[in-house]
Amino acid sequence: MKQSDRREHIRTALNAKVKVTHDVLGEGVFSTRDISDGGIFVVIEDSGFTPETGDVVTVQVQGLPVPAPELTMVVVRKSNDGFGLQFAGD
Repeated sequence: MKQSDRREHIRTALNAKVKVTHDVLGEGVFSTRDISDGGIFVVIEDSGFTPETGDVVTVQVQGLPVPAPELTMVVVRKSNDGFGLQFAGD
């Protein structure tokens, strides 16, 4: 693995709607850009929803025929267009 590439898991492009809930910021519905075995990247565009690195959120996929489970995730990376979330370990 190159030193500049710290990713453990292969990313797969995925455009899905997810509801992200934060204890202080509330909730919002956003699009995903990609998913891997370790987590997802959420695109925020012009939203004021800006959690900090280390914040814990719950994420639920939207638009399925039955309610999806709510997953606990941690913000591990931020960029101008969104944030990376890692699945929280039990």
